[in-house]
Amino acid sequence: MTPFGEKVRELRKKRGISQKQMAKKLAISPAYLSALEHGHRGRPSWPLIQQIISFFNIIWDEAEELENLARLSHPKMVVDTSGLSAGATELINLLNRDIKNLDDGQINEMLEIVKKKN
Repeated sequence: MTPFGEKVRELRKKRGISQKQMAKKLAISPAYLSALEHGHRGRPSWPLIQQIISFFNIIWDEAEELENLARLSHPKMVVDTSGLSAGATELINLLNRDIKNLDDGQINEMLEIVKKKN
């Protein structure tokens, strides 16, 4: 699952809307919406993000949050470490290899470390 997909699913369920209903209103297939929610599709297009924002009638901070989550929701990232230290390359390769074995607590700890740098 991606952060964007998780948020869309949360918004949809909170409002009692099925995937089929939402997909019909957005003129996309229910299969695509399901894949988007589950992180089996890449980032949605900018126009689709705007349609979803309109669909849920969200504004300001919540709309901006959804846009930011979409930017952070590419499920198959490529990280270029050329020009960085050997440690940076090792870190990325270890994460790539082991991320499936980390629990939510460990992932959240790592996220906090990275977010504090920004």
